[in-house]
Amino acid sequence: MIRLEAGDWRAELELRLGGAVLDLTYRGRPILRPTPQGADDPLQTACFPLVPYANRIDHGRFRFEGQAHDVGATPGFEPHALHGVGWRTAWTATQVDARAAVLTLRHAAGADWPWAFEAEQRLVLSDEGLSIALSLTNRDDRPAPAGVGLHPYFHRPFDARLTLAAPRVWLSADLIPQELAPADALFDWSRGPRVADAPFVDNAYDGWSGEARLASSDGVAVIDAPGVDRVHVYAPKGADFVCIEPVTHRPDALNAPGGEASGLVVLQPGHSVSLSMRIGVAPEPMPEAHD
Repeated sequence: MIRLEAGDWRAELELRLGGAVLDLTYRGRPILRPTPQGADDPLQTACFPLVPYANRIDHGRFRFEGQAHDVGATPGFEPHALHGVGWRTAWTATQVDARAAVLTLRHAAGADWPWAFEAEQRLVLSDEGLSIALSLTNRDDRPAPAGVGLHPYFHRPFDARLTLAAPRVWLSADLIPQELAPADALFDWSRGPRVADAPFVDNAYDGWSGEARLASSDGVAVIDAPGVDRVHVYAPKGADFVCIEPVTHRPDALNAPGGEASGLVVLQPGHSVSLSMRIGVAPEPMPEAHD
């Protein structure tokens, strides 16, 4: 386990659980959902990286440059493949100090992903919060499809309100996108509704501003992902968390129709794709004055 500290912030990381963040607190208050003691599943952690793709591939099958590929279903999420291979693989720490860590993953081409790649996370804790920069570089000798994302589970008090400006949402069947529609066709977060009032949401939003706020009686968490215009929101009914996931492409982008701007990129050998996310808190409101 790696511990980072800066001012009022504390974070813990775990290499063996997909290079995940286990815990992120501000003044002792959880900002991300804490990982249970003894957890052995990345899905129980506070945040993990998504490489070399985000979210689902329909039945784990796709075609790329005229060739059919089958990466198999992710156990527990059959029949689809989910979130790539990085979250189910141990990472290596290449730099660590009191406030920062650099984690890397080298993947050899195999049945679970046909192209070799190298991924890197740079996690920095400061007085302003936690920054994560995630990148993926094609280490194969062939062009490769690629995308990245981050999967933070934000602590969700009962009265939490999420403000997130994104005008469009992918409506899904069996969690595979079928139609891009106005956000209010599912649930529009732009005016800060209570998360508890939302239906079950496990959908990608398009045209995102790159910013979000999760406000409650505990305080206000702020999410900033500069230049990222897609976000996946996972808000199960009755859960104590909500996921606000910056991603470079929509789910099942590998099966997107030709000509669609799905966000998936094709990396030439040695080329990279990246995104970054910052998690902080808004200034606490001044207490009301009393005579």
